Amino acid sequence: MNGRPNQDKAAFSRRGRQWLPDVRLALQNLGARKLRSLLTMLGIIFGVAAVVSMLSIGAGAQQQVLAFIEQLGVHNLIIEAKEVTDLAELRIIRKTSPGLSFKDLRVIRANVADLKAAVPRRTFNAGTILPKPRQDNPVIYGVAPEYRDVAGLRILAGRFIDKEDNDHRAAVCVLGEGAKANLFPQKSAVGEYLKIDEQWVRVIGVLGSQLTVGSELSGIKTRDLNNLIYMPIDSVIYRLDENKSVAALRDEIDGIYLRLDPAANISVVGDVVRGLLNASHRNANDFSLIVPAELLAERKRTQQIFEMVMVAIASISLLVGGIGIMNIMLASILERTHEIGVRRAVGARKRDVLRQFLVEAVLISFAGGLVGVACGFGISRLVAMMAGWSTIVTLNSILLAFIVSVSVGLIFGIYPAAKAARLDPVESLRYE
Repeated sequence: MNGRPNQDKAAFSRRGRQWLPDVRLALQNLGARKLRSLLTMLGIIFGVAAVVSMLSIGAGAQQQVLAFIEQLGVHNLIIEAKEVTDLAELRIIRKTSPGLSFKDLRVIRANVADLKAAVPRRTFNAGTILPKPRQDNPVIYGVAPEYRDVAGLRILAGRFIDKEDNDHRAAVCVLGEGAKANLFPQKSAVGEYLKIDEQWVRVIGVLGSQLTVGSELSGIKTRDLNNLIYMPIDSVIYRLDENKSVAALRDEIDGIYLRLDPAANISVVGDVVRGLLNASHRNANDFSLIVPAELLAERKRTQQIFEMVMVAIASISLLVGGIGIMNIMLASILERTHEIGVRRAVGARKRDVLRQFLVEAVLISFAGGLVGVACGFGISRLVAMMAGWSTIVTLNSILLAFIVSVSVGLIFGIYPAAKAARLDPVESLRYE
């Protein structure tokens, strides 16, 4: 019963013994021509390094964006009022649309099924904050208590605002991680007071770090989500003064966060919400509806296309490297024609000669692939240090680049190896 496995092992062992002498001979031949072998590998090295480094840079950038979108919540919908800085343009828009308001929030709550939470947001930019921030002034977010669960906020110290705080318009706030470092770098912030314009507020909590993107993403405003101060929304509206003429034109609230039931069809609910707002805003196009789930799927498709394009571009270097291997192998055949004739004269078969030259081509690409992977990893680390970008060298990118490089050596080594195997032994012995 064990006869078949034993026969397979014996056949595998025989094939290994046939290949080992060719590997040793190939290493000797490559070692005897070190400079030429190195120059032949350069195309493979550059190609593999380009594949690994490009994919690592792209993967790092995309992972940060994908993680940020996931942080927004795949079961959430986000409505953002479009910011208009030109007062004349804003007055024209207000003749058509009243802007985002608590009325919109009530309409959404009354008409949208599968709604688990709907949270308004009011943003306020303070003129002065004390203690004086070490960097940019934090932005104030006026939110309802449910915002913590909808936005997935983590509490590091103290607590978040609650219903009683909002009902009593309490002068309390919660600091983002960056705002805490900005205002109270050397001590605990909970229990401390800060002055926002003319209003003193007490710090009741500090939040954990949140991911932030550096550029606008499909209607999501560019903002450091860690450099924020959270207050009860009613406290922001009634305690923090604004320019009355400007406040009359502003949106009553500038954001609404909707948490949907996991079983809900997000696209359908998004269409319903968009229709309700278009009706109340008379198609003024003064808001953005962000669907993180759709945004996440679109980004993943974009990432796949980006990776394919990067691999295609970098593969040109591998193609050039393969042509270099073929060229050098053809030149090597001319130099070693007499050697081939001697091997054939002492009993080597055509397939033995074919295997010898094929092994040399594969070894060149194999060694070039190893060096290229190391160079690609080094380039990605260098880019991360010099530019401050996030880079991720994935196992898939290494395997892809390495397999392609070895395949290039194999493919481009077949023709020279076959040409060497077809040489006439008698003519080869005569060749000088």
